[in-house]
Amino acid sequence: MGLFSKSIKTLDDLFVHTLQDIYYAEQQIAKSLPTMISKATDPQLRQGLEVHLRETEGQIQRLEQVFEMHGQPAKGTTCAAMDGILEEAKDILGVANDNDVLDAAIISSAQAVEHYEITRYGTLVAFAKQLGRQDCAAVLQKTLDEEYATDRKLSSIAESKVNRAAA
Repeated sequence: MGLFSKSIKTLDDLFVHTLQDIYYAEQQIAKSLPTMISKATDPQLRQGLEVHLRETEGQIQRLEQVFEMHGQPAKGTTCAAMDGILEEAKDILGVANDNDVLDAAIISSAQAVEHYEITRYGTLVAFAKQLGRQDCAAVLQKTLDEEYATDRKLSSIAESKVNRAAA
């Protein structure tokens, strides 16, 4: 069975597994963001990460709501992809010596996280709609919208000043 804890035979099984995947991922992100916040030197970047930490906590609650709506216990399954993204972020943040380069590395790492989340939430919205769960899709769409907004904010900070300063 590999990485999956049980056989996935239906779209509903895949929906639940993907919920478990992103639930685990969000919890790991919530644990990792404080380190990124503490290392960020750009005030706008630090503030953006602090806002995203609060959003992540709300996203975890929304996932718990979707689990409940779908009649499933809220539990995670190890997400090797997110573990890898966060491990890579930890490594690069540990070796970046220049503060401007460090801020650029934080943004790069945070955007890798955002892009993974965007793929997962986009998939979950599509699955929920296909399963006739418009209620779940609406809740998940709120998070997807937040993820897109965070990605745009990070790009704006990078392009307006952080990347220039790092160069």
